Amino acid sequence: MSEKKDLKLAKERIAGYIENKNLMAIKEELMDLNEVEIAELLDEVDPKTTSILFRTLPKDVAVEVFTRFDSDQQEEIIRSSTDKEVDELMSEMYFDDMIDVIEEMPAMIVNKILKASTPEERKLINQFLMYPEDSAGSIMTIEYASVEKHMTAKEALSHLKHTGVNKQTIFTSYVMNAQRVLEGTVSLRSLVLSDEDTLIEDIMETDVLYVHAGDDQESVAQLFQKYDFVAIPVVDKEKRMIGIITVDDIMDVIEQEATEDFQIMAATTPTEEKYMDASVFNLAKHRVLWLLILMISATLSASILGRFEHILEKMTTLTLFIPMLMDTGGNAGSQSSVLIIRGLSTGDLEFSDLPKVVWKEFRVALIVGIALSLVNLARILLLHQASIGIAVTVSLTLMGTIVIAKLLGGSLPILADKLGVDPAIMASPLITTIVDASTLIIYFTIAKQLLGL
Repeated sequence: MSEKKDLKLAKERIAGYIENKNLMAIKEELMDLNEVEIAELLDEVDPKTTSILFRTLPKDVAVEVFTRFDSDQQEEIIRSSTDKEVDELMSEMYFDDMIDVIEEMPAMIVNKILKASTPEERKLINQFLMYPEDSAGSIMTIEYASVEKHMTAKEALSHLKHTGVNKQTIFTSYVMNAQRVLEGTVSLRSLVLSDEDTLIEDIMETDVLYVHAGDDQESVAQLFQKYDFVAIPVVDKEKRMIGIITVDDIMDVIEQEATEDFQIMAATTPTEEKYMDASVFNLAKHRVLWLLILMISATLSASILGRFEHILEKMTTLTLFIPMLMDTGGNAGSQSSVLIIRGLSTGDLEFSDLPKVVWKEFRVALIVGIALSLVNLARILLLHQASIGIAVTVSLTLMGTIVIAKLLGGSLPILADKLGVDPAIMASPLITTIVDASTLIIYFTIAKQLLGL
């Protein structure tokens, strides 16, 4: 039986237990599921029932489930909990997860969380909340393992056994001096395989890659992808250790950045709101601005058509091929822009690569353009039975359109990135608008010269 079917049967059984108010049976059923499945299951019941069922979970399980709830569910849980229950929940939660919760909550709920925190925790929370939203500091955690360089491997392992329980990872330990300046790292593998009397300073790695608290989280994500990190240290301007970023947190960043790029590429304003949770008004609000901009920019194409209206009046057959030319140009530009935007987001491309990208896209455009133009030439002559002049005009326009579209699709995202603008803005909708206008100019210019119009 598949995992999906097992969960479906569990949901049906729990629904029956809820109806009969059999909390003991519900608890036993929930304990057969993992934290992800429990969160998914509780997401489908009403908020009041979720709060009741949540309280049947053991503390360690409840914390894991809570971090997987969306902000609305988390707010409902905290709102319906006593100060003591909030205190117990927050005390078991990793610090970075607590910060994530606080950032999403309204003021009244934040006050309830802060009330349950110690003075030291409140000071740290306030410090974390001061970091810019998309910075490395805003996603780091302070729960990292550290050892001292004068320790032996045996002493370090003993130290980790006592202090590593509440750390997010102990696969890498960080070595700092008395001023907390980062001096090196030592892996758990090195500690286990080294002789017991080996000093940490003799086996630690001193060439440590780190990020600063103010660095953009997208650039941090690129480092994780490039070096396959499990965690990376975060330091301040004086290279003092202030936290680490773990791979699970950076995966959230990668998903968030990818979602944002897709939304921009689809000509909508980025939003973190789930589709099913968003109101019709909000969905419309995020879409209408870009559609308005693109609609107004499309008037450029209309003005070009108006300028060459006398050509269309003399040879109306040319009108038949305008949609095909514009669609092909838009599609060609989109192909290039998506690949370039992806390369920029992964760090494979940068501004210095612009000449190489232009040269490569030009050659690709020639190959694609020649192939499509030859097929198009035969199609027009055989199917439309148009004159050779019209067939050549349309085919040459197609060739020129593809070349321009691919050059624009390859270069504009790189230029946008250099100017500090999200490259995703230069995706299909905007490039298509530019290519449409270029296509019409090329089309009518060639028609004027070849057909003598």
